[in-house]
Amino acid sequence: MRCHSSRPHEKNIENEKIRILLMGNPNVGKSVIFSKLTGVNVVSSNYVGTTVDYTVGDVSFGRQRGVMIDVPGVYSLEATSEAEKVAVSLLEEGADVIVCVLDATHLERNLLLAYQLREYQIPIVYSLNLLDVAERQGIKIDAAKLSEELGAPVIPTVAIKNAGLMDLLRKAVSFAKEKAKPEPKLSDEERWLKIKDIVAKVQTEVEKKTTFMDLLEDKTIQPWPGIPIALLVLILSLGVVIGGGKGLRALVLLPLVRDVIQPFLTNIVSLLVPPGIFRNLLVGEFGIFIIGIEWPFALILPYVFLFYIVFSFLEDSGFMPRIAVLADGVFRRIGIQGGNIIPIMLGYGCAVPAILGSRTANTYKERLIVAALVSFAVPCASQSAAFFALLGDRSVAALAFVYLLSILMGLFVGYVMNRMVPGKSQPMLLEVPNLLWPDKEAFKKKLKIRMKGFLVDAEGPMLMGIIIASLIAETGVLNEFSKLIGPLVEGWLGLPKEASLSLLLGIIRRELAVLPLLELNLNTLQLVVGSVIALFYLPCLSVFAVLTKEFSLKVAMLIGVMTTTLAFLFGGIINQMGGLILGVI
Repeated sequence: MRCHSSRPHEKNIENEKIRILLMGNPNVGKSVIFSKLTGVNVVSSNYVGTTVDYTVGDVSFGRQRGVMIDVPGVYSLEATSEAEKVAVSLLEEGADVIVCVLDATHLERNLLLAYQLREYQIPIVYSLNLLDVAERQGIKIDAAKLSEELGAPVIPTVAIKNAGLMDLLRKAVSFAKEKAKPEPKLSDEERWLKIKDIVAKVQTEVEKKTTFMDLLEDKTIQPWPGIPIALLVLILSLGVVIGGGKGLRALVLLPLVRDVIQPFLTNIVSLLVPPGIFRNLLVGEFGIFIIGIEWPFALILPYVFLFYIVFSFLEDSGFMPRIAVLADGVFRRIGIQGGNIIPIMLGYGCAVPAILGSRTANTYKERLIVAALVSFAVPCASQSAAFFALLGDRSVAALAFVYLLSILMGLFVGYVMNRMVPGKSQPMLLEVPNLLWPDKEAFKKKLKIRMKGFLVDAEGPMLMGIIIASLIAETGVLNEFSKLIGPLVEGWLGLPKEASLSLLLGIIRRELAVLPLLELNLNTLQLVVGSVIALFYLPCLSVFAVLTKEFSLKVAMLIGVMTTTLAFLFGGIINQMGGLILGVI
């Protein structure tokens, strides 16, 4: 690595925005600091790989204004991963000052990046964060001595409590006016010798009484009792989502929609709009004011809302990386390391950020396997909500069967791809953070952002699909399409011809392959067949687009063809084996 000058030309620092790079290892509280100092509603999580892309926000202190850039969390600047490449690129562009965040609980490891940053000849201010957790662990660090050793200011901070952050910003602004001293380039061995010497001088550990939290942190990364604990947490989480969503739907939302909102809108439209196709589009069988309100808001929204509450809590508490550690052994058999469970789990919220999250994988092979698993066998939150609405009241066993099939298919796809796709997976490098109670404000911000994203990215296409469904029903297109695919739908799949609508709408969004089935009087076997088809059906348009962008059109089309083939294959097999399947579930 070369030394770089951050200032190709001098500028009036008082009149122009200063450029601040916020850098550090993953899980050091960097995104929390960024959010609190800028007010930008970023999604911060207590696990590796949250910010592959950088985020920009405005900061100000006194009369000085600046731009803060939240750089992806990295362990070094070797530029061997996507995050490291982004970090090096931002450093190459230059900056007025770097705010380097150090984790007080893992000081030695964090100082490697600190030393590498010094070689860029950019003024640095250090944030010594997570001091409250360090104290809980019996670790004491002399911040003044550390500042002396590093030759730069070290500001003690506890980001989630907003402690020390204004001092940090004030020092960063003042240091932006300074010129960094040239630093000699050190070998890796020289760096580590200096780091060990610094840690020995500034850090002391005291004997402390082992707490319940200490025991829990230790036990949750061990197979016993870590695996049973993880299974219990996941079961309880599922219970909260399904049970709570069902309660909200049945007791609050459906009565409100069906008994109040729909009759009111129907009366208004009937008074203002004469009978005909336009009225039917508004308040007909698939009317925008009927299904367009009931499906997205009364049937889907409660499950999605509770899912994001549970998922965000597992993220911010630090429990999710522990599941990754426990899953590593199984995941190795399908060509990926345990850390990839994080984007896969994110796929249960939405496939798009899950596929984007595959960037944290170390190799192209792992990225491709993760993206395929999410596309093939991971139902998103709105799709799951549709399954809950369709099967939850009829048969819990049938619902469990669909998800068991999903898991088995995911393992099968991973096993096959691991042997077909060239390359090797890398050993898991995953920071296991401390178990923390999530910051209330950050948690609320995250929930708000994700629900806003759902309303924009999911509800919009869903409403478009409902409009299309209404047009199809009113124009007779459905009848013609049903005749065309009748042998497949009625013969092989055992569904009524009206179910053809699900296949059309499922192209827009996968949950739309489920929701029209609610309007049909189907038996349990038909509900299972329809759910399985929807589970493996075409990736929705947004997923197809991101697959094309992240990989290639060829990959996106291949995944689309394979998922659709599996959908009709498994749906038909289940229909033909109907008696046996029903006997099991």
